[in-house]
Amino acid sequence: MVFSVVASVGNAFGIGIINCILKAILGDVISIPLLTADFTFYVIIAALVAYTAYKWKFVVGARLSDVNLVEPPEAALDWEPTAKFDCNVPNPPKGTIPMYDPTTGGVLGNGSAPIFTDVEIQDVVDRARAAQRVWAETTFEQRRDFLLALNQLILDNRYLIGRISCRDTGKTMVDCMFGELLVTCEKISWTVTHGEKALKPVYRTVGAVMMHKTARIEFSPMGVLGAIIPWNYPFHNFVGQVISAVFAGNALVVKVSEHSCWSSLYYADMISKLLTSLGHNPDLVQVITGDGKTGASLIPKVDKLTFIGSPGVGKLVMKQASESLTPVVLELGGKDAAVICDDCDFEQVIGLTLRGTFQNGGQNCIGLERLIVHKNIYQKLVERLSKEVKALTQGPPLAGNYDCGAQTMGLNEIKRIEALVQDAVSQGAKLVVGGGRNEKYPDGTFFQPTLLVNVTRKMKIAHTEVFGPVMTVMKAEDDEDAIAIANATPYGLGSNVFSIDYRRAEKITAALRTGMCNINDFAVNYLCQGLPFGGINDSGFDRFAGVEGLRACCNMRSITTDRVSGVRTTIPPALQYPLQPTSHLFVGNLMELLYGSRLKDFATNLVELVTSLVKK
Repeated sequence: MVFSVVASVGNAFGIGIINCILKAILGDVISIPLLTADFTFYVIIAALVAYTAYKWKFVVGARLSDVNLVEPPEAALDWEPTAKFDCNVPNPPKGTIPMYDPTTGGVLGNGSAPIFTDVEIQDVVDRARAAQRVWAETTFEQRRDFLLALNQLILDNRYLIGRISCRDTGKTMVDCMFGELLVTCEKISWTVTHGEKALKPVYRTVGAVMMHKTARIEFSPMGVLGAIIPWNYPFHNFVGQVISAVFAGNALVVKVSEHSCWSSLYYADMISKLLTSLGHNPDLVQVITGDGKTGASLIPKVDKLTFIGSPGVGKLVMKQASESLTPVVLELGGKDAAVICDDCDFEQVIGLTLRGTFQNGGQNCIGLERLIVHKNIYQKLVERLSKEVKALTQGPPLAGNYDCGAQTMGLNEIKRIEALVQDAVSQGAKLVVGGGRNEKYPDGTFFQPTLLVNVTRKMKIAHTEVFGPVMTVMKAEDDEDAIAIANATPYGLGSNVFSIDYRRAEKITAALRTGMCNINDFAVNYLCQGLPFGGINDSGFDRFAGVEGLRACCNMRSITTDRVSGVRTTIPPALQYPLQPTSHLFVGNLMELLYGSRLKDFATNLVELVTSLVKK
């Protein structure tokens, strides 16, 4: 009796705690139904305990770093720049890579990043290659130690890392903490927990002919990997490459974007100090800065390259790589759609579409570029979104609490987005909110949060990646029309479907031509680091993340050996040199015996096989 009372009270208390935790963490993101079943409570508790215990077996005893990061003056909230870059100049002087805060124009660091020469790049790669030969001999335990130390370094300095990214790119701290840091820690967690298993030899079936053999695939380090990464998430884009490359036993050389050199150089120094503190060669991971020629020079010098950027530049990278036969992974952006059915969870859709469109100022490869809305709820959704978008605030993120920050790439990018919006308006679209540069901040590069409705497929903005804070809304007559609209683009990265009828949602999902899709969610596939990330068509090919992405950092080697000692392959007499007139009969009879489908011929083929062995 006492046990029953205690169990009941504990169960109710536990359910309440879990509900509170879920609501506190996710309440503003997704709708959480309350847990009521006793069984559900115990299952969740057991799962959490089991997962934590499994994960902590890798953490206990791990070496942590004593690295102390020094905060640059520019990362302070009250920083006042001593010099300013003119953000209203469309193009900086040739031969220079300016470093400045896009929200104020404040000059960062010494104001300019170096442009590496071909000789300097070769020296960087050579030193990385020398470091990799030693690193390739490390154990998975040593590699986990590095990642766990990196993880703790990130956690201990998360707000500093966040402010540095905000200062260099103009994003908000929330966008940084979520899009830069949380996903990085999740990638480390997955790699630490599952990476070794993913890279262990995989045994394959051998077939009847080779039944005396075993066959396996081994994943060996490639050597020096290269990456050319964008500016929208400078910390994660860089460290995400580091995690996979070094865990697979490789060195890494990264050419960072011209628009985020200041933060990238700081992050590179952080990794260098961490490697040194753990007794490893800091040349294992290096960063180079420069322009397009710098990236082109890197391509033939590395063993494999990952490029994240636009389709236009991706084609140039692929062309350059073809000359040296350097394998490439291309992630080339997207035009992701949210197909919103008339039976969706309306409140969930409001929250997720706002986050999906305006997170990081719309500068996301898997951001929501198109809302394709069923006609039955189209007007209701537009009216609600109008109020929500009008209420969004914008300003320098480190100077106050704002919903949206600046555009990182400057004045030319603002003009490009303005042209897309105006082109749509000229063809009948309705501009509800925003539509141009925010003139309240003339020293920065801010584009107003924008709502554009009544967009149709014929408009350029419907099939061109905006990469800005523009919510584009399109009406669909039915599910088939929604699918047709969603597929009417050369891109094929991600997609999203909202319907509480899961059969309906799955049917729509199956018809979308994209590399990834989320049902009743936005972009969470990337938080599931066990999944590969990538697209099709103009969004590129190959994958990073997940088992597939980690193995892509390796050379796959197919290896066979004897299943039993002493049982080895020998050449049958009929196939030995010099060949006999009946040699080919042996192979033909063997084929019929092993692969034939007529049972009545089995005995005949067996006799003929034996006969062909002895015939002269």
